[in-house]
Amino acid sequence: MSQQTPLGVPLQERYLALDVLRGLTIALMVIVNTPGSWSHMYAPFTHASWHGFTITDLVFPTFLFVVGNAMSFSMKKLEQMEQGLFLRKVFKRTFLIFIIGWLLNAFPFVDYSTETGYTMINWLEVRLLGVLQRIALCYMLASLILYYFGKRGAIMFSIITLLAYWGVLYYFGEGEDPYSLAGNAVVKLDLWLIGAKYLYMGEGVPFEPEGILSTFPSVVNVIAGYFAGKAIQLWGNNNKSVKNLIIWALGLIIICLVWDLGFPINKKIWTSSYVLLTVGLDLLLIAFLVLLIEVWQKRNWTYPLEVFGRNPLILYVLSGVVITLFHIIRIGDQTLKGIIYENLFTSWLGPKDASLLFSIAYMLLIWLIGLWMDKKKIYIKV
Repeated sequence: MSQQTPLGVPLQERYLALDVLRGLTIALMVIVNTPGSWSHMYAPFTHASWHGFTITDLVFPTFLFVVGNAMSFSMKKLEQMEQGLFLRKVFKRTFLIFIIGWLLNAFPFVDYSTETGYTMINWLEVRLLGVLQRIALCYMLASLILYYFGKRGAIMFSIITLLAYWGVLYYFGEGEDPYSLAGNAVVKLDLWLIGAKYLYMGEGVPFEPEGILSTFPSVVNVIAGYFAGKAIQLWGNNNKSVKNLIIWALGLIIICLVWDLGFPINKKIWTSSYVLLTVGLDLLLIAFLVLLIEVWQKRNWTYPLEVFGRNPLILYVLSGVVITLFHIIRIGDQTLKGIIYENLFTSWLGPKDASLLFSIAYMLLIWLIGLWMDKKKIYIKV
């Protein structure tokens, strides 16, 4: 196996604080994605119902932010390639991550009912987009922008995109609130281009939280992560980096709070104010980690998160595969997940505590897989 991460960055070139942030992100993604019961969750571990923000709403944009961090290293090599080779590498990686995400939507490729048992899914109705698909598209667009337009072009793209997205959602939305679930331009475009049967149904209606239009502002989270990584490399692991990152973070958060008055913070349609808030919070996080790990040299606690940070994409994929297998494997009239949850968690805990403890235990199970991979020096590059 390659001695690289899934995003193609050699381990010896990595900053520990960035690896820890990456690992923390994966750990939280597993926890919030796999509760014991979706009906019994503590509020911080749920997404905001529509406008608003919870700590869970920070997890996915942080994943995009750390993709950008990794690009701040990998783009050094990509920028030196001739155009044809660069495009082949970027499009190949984009395709692989996208198709893995699509297959994850289809997994385990069968449906179950008590009448018919296991039957093959309808492959023509598999949800098209999702988390990994958005990561793939954001990686591709950010790579192309940085390669062809450079750092200045990436900054201009970010500013223009956030402002233009505000205008598009306002002018093409419908009803009194152009940013509502029913009337927003994001869902209108997805319904037109993709079709209702290929969209996510978690809101009770066809709506894709990783939709086409909202992918463009999410590219800014990747670009911001790229610039944060470049800034740390330029300034070094010192108090200067910490100070400058905090200043930028506070500036973005202040702008976000003002913008929120006219363009509400909303994860599900990835509003521009939401981008600024999440980038600002991620800059505060990375500043704190640089201070703690690099400046104060407090490193004796980092290894568990490094385990996640060294194989982030494959462990995220496994977290989806394993929990699906828990749901599909049946013993008598119960699923394996139901048996585990009932006997080990709900039998002695209240509903919310049982749900949270299950998600933490499941995260630790995925961590053990990551630990085994790290001990075996297996780092899977996509």
